[in-house]
Amino acid sequence: MKPQFWFSATTLTMMAALTLTACSKPAEPEQSAITAAVEPARAAALVGTEFNSAYKDYLKTLASDEFQGRMPATPGEEKTINYISEHFKRIGLKGINGDSYLQPVSLVRIDPKEVSGMQLSGDKLTTELKYKEQMMAWTTQVTEQVEVKDSELVFVGYGIVAPEYNWNDYQGLDVKGKTVVMFVNDPGFATKDPNLFTGNAMTYYGRWTYKFEEAARQGAAMALIIHETEPASYGWQVIAGGSPTKFDLINANKNMDRSKVEGWLTTESAQQLFAAMGTDIDTMRQKALSKDFAPVAMGVKASVSVKNNISELTSNNVMGYIEGSEKPDEVVLYMAHWDHLGVDFSNPKDKVFNGAQDNASGTAAIMALAEHFVKQPQPKRSVAFLAVTAEERGLLGSAWYAQNPVFPLNKTIAGINMDVMNVYGPMKDMVVVGHNNSELESILTKYTEQQGRYVAPEPSPEHGSFYRSDHFNLAKVGVPMLYAKGGIDSFEHGKEWGAAQKQEYNVCCYHKAADEFNDSWDLRGVQQDMNVFYQLGAELANSEQWPNWFEGREFRAIRDASLASQ
Repeated sequence: MKPQFWFSATTLTMMAALTLTACSKPAEPEQSAITAAVEPARAAALVGTEFNSAYKDYLKTLASDEFQGRMPATPGEEKTINYISEHFKRIGLKGINGDSYLQPVSLVRIDPKEVSGMQLSGDKLTTELKYKEQMMAWTTQVTEQVEVKDSELVFVGYGIVAPEYNWNDYQGLDVKGKTVVMFVNDPGFATKDPNLFTGNAMTYYGRWTYKFEEAARQGAAMALIIHETEPASYGWQVIAGGSPTKFDLINANKNMDRSKVEGWLTTESAQQLFAAMGTDIDTMRQKALSKDFAPVAMGVKASVSVKNNISELTSNNVMGYIEGSEKPDEVVLYMAHWDHLGVDFSNPKDKVFNGAQDNASGTAAIMALAEHFVKQPQPKRSVAFLAVTAEERGLLGSAWYAQNPVFPLNKTIAGINMDVMNVYGPMKDMVVVGHNNSELESILTKYTEQQGRYVAPEPSPEHGSFYRSDHFNLAKVGVPMLYAKGGIDSFEHGKEWGAAQKQEYNVCCYHKAADEFNDSWDLRGVQQDMNVFYQLGAELANSEQWPNWFEGREFRAIRDASLASQ
């Protein structure tokens, strides 16, 4: 799960004035902040809060030290997948391979042991960019060494080919063997023009992962993205300061269809390149914002090499399902990732990354929903419950499932993803990450309103959070996916209090050992959310509906083609 900072500068200023308690312990609200309507609000907040009382036990168990942080391919994985599988068997779900609930996932770990500096040579520029300081470079090709030698640099604007937006930054260009240089995010963010892409909200075309994928499709030897903090939504240290180790799926071609080298340039490095061309970054950005943009040769060649240690490992997705009574080949999918970060043996005080909120909370919800479903009349369509591995390593378990689906993708009606559930009590708002993407939202709205709540968009869509959790891999292959969760508008304590709880988690606990189960959490909010998710899935499983992406969304054409192949 990637961090989601759902707060504007104004909100953060307000939150700074609040007194925050220790991590994950709800702050006591000021009495003046509680209105005279608090008792009616409490009454409304009770709607749907008793969905499954066993949820707390599932959450507490998964987040315990016994599960060793749920790292893939460790004893912690074995405990986790056995726990989920035994639960699925006990409640009567069908296995996906006889009596087994496991889908093996083949992974590769790529550890760069040596990365050279990037040598730049040209008539007006000869220099070396230093690894991590001025550039980042790696390879996803499963090989011990790659080298790009004297590759011509070409500026390709935003590096986007988007037919639905009538946009092609590679028009008329052959980049085979060349190095493409491009901006992060998309033209809509840069202009804030709601009629250009989706305005301020990031599209898939703005994600750095897409840009590398497109560069590979175009045949580029190397792909480099220009880092800028605001459009990236994080600073250079996030790119250069983390572990350089990469995890990926093992494919038959060992990823040899990817570019040899992928990487980033600092803003300053890009400025240096543009200055050698007699221009600057702002001028080139303006050129890139035109639909008539044409790629520009930069008059510089680049060389870089990467040496790796390669190791292969196997992890597991866990899946069980209820077979539909009338259309068993059609399925409604619930999913969450079971993995987290494991154990830090160098920490003398708190070694285990328990990942209570991220994402024992979502995995426990899968278990609770499955248990509730089996107590209901058999649905007409199948309903499946999928706990995926290696989300923290790059959404890999869900990517494997998308490539190796148990149910055909064109028979998968829709999916609901649960990642970092609300543990702070009933919230009025149900926040949809990737708001206004699919027809699933109208169904969600109906059941949310029955609880006296409302659906809200994520506050910072420009951060591209929709592309940072497991549902995205199913969306990429066309399956309509919903990623929603209780927001910050607390029934009892108001928005500022709710925002403060989320921000406190981001600061003190996200991807830290402090993300631990707290017995004082108010789990009525997650109970409400599971209730909504159950009703949504049950409606789809007992109807003839085939919800789709809205017209113009980047996954609509893929879905339409998929359904046409039935």
